[in-house]
Amino acid sequence: MTTRTLTTILAATCMALGSSAASAAAAPATAVAAATQPAGVLTIVFEGIETPTGTIMMSLFDSEAAHDEGGDPVQVAMAPIKGTTATVAFEGLAPGDYAVKAFHDVDGDMQMGTNPFGMPTEPFAFSNNAPAQGGPAKWEAARFAVTPGANRITITIK
Repeated sequence: MTTRTLTTILAATCMALGSSAASAAAAPATAVAAATQPAGVLTIVFEGIETPTGTIMMSLFDSEAAHDEGGDPVQVAMAPIKGTTATVAFEGLAPGDYAVKAFHDVDGDMQMGTNPFGMPTEPFAFSNNAPAQGGPAKWEAARFAVTPGANRITITIK
């Protein structure tokens, strides 16, 4: 799969999770830390996966405006399902606050399934296991800190 194809697919993911398509298409390949600060490495473990097929598709945000108002994600990724978990790592992140929006693409069609009313039909989750409340979880509920060095979070897909 080419980088352009992956970016196009993840653009659709961002739209389904409340971000603009342009934001995913414009997302850099790696979020680079400021030259004066040591970089952070973020490992995200997705657990609670009930169907051991498909892929976790996710967007990583570094600001409230981007997260809550459909702005650009810092990074997008796909994580293959391995049993009941999936893991993805991001290197070179600037220390600061981040939030994740993700869904489990069970059927492999590279888009979040929805019913005729726009409600998700595939499992989804947000960092901090923040609840969806009439739409994607808000930044304040989903944000977490990334510090220099190794960082790890766990998200339960529901």
